[in-house]
Amino acid sequence: MFVKDVVVENQVGLHARPATFFIQKANEFKSSIWVEKQERRANAKSLLGVLSLGIMGGTEIRIIAGGTDEQEAVEALAKLVESGFAE
Repeated sequence: MFVKDVVVENQVGLHARPATFFIQKANEFKSSIWVEKQERRANAKSLLGVLSLGIMGGTEIRIIAGGTDEQEAVEALAKLVESGFAE
């Protein structure tokens, strides 16, 4: 397991368009990947799962991965979130 906490930098959070970018990036990896907001966890490869967390701008989330490319997956997703999804 590889885990990293990041703050969602874009103002509107993980709404439909940024969530789609996030999921597309997650699906590039073989590892199982989850995103957590407080006590709730969702599959990072599921649009409905990510949207159901209601992640707003300024929220801290935890990205968790387990598998052969877990560290690479978490680092890539964290970098995407920290970039603000180019918004």
